[in-house]
Amino acid sequence: MAPLQRTRTRRLAYATAALTAGLVASAALASGPGYAVGAGVGDPPAPTPTAPTAVVAPVAPERPVAPAAPTTASPTTPTTPTATPSKEAGGPAFGAYLDYGPRGVARISELSRWLGGADLRVAHTYLPGDRWSNIEGLPGFLDTWADWRADEDDRLFVLNVPMLERNEENVSDAEVRFQLRRGAAGAFDHHFRKLAERLVDLDAPDTVIVLGWEMNGMTYTHRCGPDPEAWKKYWNRIVTTMRAVPGQKFRFDFAPNRGRDAIPWTQCYPGDDTVDIIGMDSYDQPRGQSFDEAVSEPYGLQAHVDFAKSHGKPISYPEWGLFRNGDNPTYMKRMLAWMDEHKPLYNTLTDYCPHGVWQCGDNPKASEIYRAALFGRTDTTPLPKPTHPAPKPTAPTPVPRPTPLNPPNCSPLELGDWVEYWLGGKLCLRFDWWSRHR
Repeated sequence: MAPLQRTRTRRLAYATAALTAGLVASAALASGPGYAVGAGVGDPPAPTPTAPTAVVAPVAPERPVAPAAPTTASPTTPTTPTATPSKEAGGPAFGAYLDYGPRGVARISELSRWLGGADLRVAHTYLPGDRWSNIEGLPGFLDTWADWRADEDDRLFVLNVPMLERNEENVSDAEVRFQLRRGAAGAFDHHFRKLAERLVDLDAPDTVIVLGWEMNGMTYTHRCGPDPEAWKKYWNRIVTTMRAVPGQKFRFDFAPNRGRDAIPWTQCYPGDDTVDIIGMDSYDQPRGQSFDEAVSEPYGLQAHVDFAKSHGKPISYPEWGLFRNGDNPTYMKRMLAWMDEHKPLYNTLTDYCPHGVWQCGDNPKASEIYRAALFGRTDTTPLPKPTHPAPKPTAPTPVPRPTPLNPPNCSPLELGDWVEYWLGGKLCLRFDWWSRHR
């Protein structure tokens, strides 16, 4: 398949809007409903604070807030499913990307309620890649996410981390190549050390780092194509730098686009020593592609599963959803079934238009499929499959009470049941007692 140019609205398109939000906006959003009924918006803006002391509260384009008790069904409020999937079946830990900052955290509980109390154990956000100060995790940006993670032991915080600044500014291949080689030589180590230290200080040392995502594409400055060898060396250097910070427990997720895209993603794989998870971003594209083709295409879903298995790594789906084929319930149903079958460590749906099903009203049929499949799901731990059948229970064999043996040269005395009860048995009188005392 020819390389795919991703044309999703870039995440930094509205960067300057984020500067107007601060602690007041963050508190208001955290206390009020973050629920948004489908408004058909594009990618939400990324926060790009300019002052180191600013507390970031990224703001997405305004969306109408849902009424407290909707009187009519909408794409985001379908009729409650009549059949709830078995909670004993297990499934991957899941969540959704809902917004960059505090809004994204507030909306997790709203999405959970829409899903009948489903346990969303994964929170997902992105560091802006416009400048190094943001890639370092500017103070105030990660705090709310770290607090959410710390509230429950089994939660997972997933953070996409750019490898280079100006990450969505159409930087030339020559410049990308030059910057990758600088990174491989250690020029940017201090930025990633600072990020690691901040995550540890925020009590989020086990964050899943999706480093340099979709590196096999053409969208980001941290793409691999201009110099795969330098890219791999640079990835390894970043991971080594972040792992050297005391207290860290990071896991690093290598997550290309599904398919070949600009370069086969296997050519960018940096090695088993620095990769903990092998992920894949899987959207419903290109136009007209069936799900079976998404499975079987070169570097597709099956190749991803096989590659991870051969390297002994778990899989993940940090980004997935609809894209080029409109409201596609078949893709939604098949992708959910695929993940239930292959048990990724986690998956997070990209929930804004055109990809999503809760904050986007453009996909009502797919929304119903998603909600029905996950409604009320709380047991998200895959159950181990037994390697052999359990033995059938059998009735216990009664054990006969042993008959006491009389010692030689001994005759039991009949003293009656009451005396024998207190003596613990019959009293035996030995005939040879006299011989031992002669």
